[in-house]
Amino acid sequence: MNRSTFVNKKSREQFQICDFKRLIDIYSATSKTIDSLMKLELPSGVEVEIKV
Repeated sequence: MNRSTFVNKKSREQFQICDFKRLIDIYSATSKTIDSLMKLELPSGVEVEIKV
């Protein structure tokens, strides 16, 4: 990306988007396991999807 539109056309900035994904398979999960996963406090920007 150009830093400015008219002046310093050769001056540029670079950006990068990184996504990190983790997959955990839990076999023979009980209702207590699923309840504890639903109650986890996670930092902002972290998403959890639970499929049964």
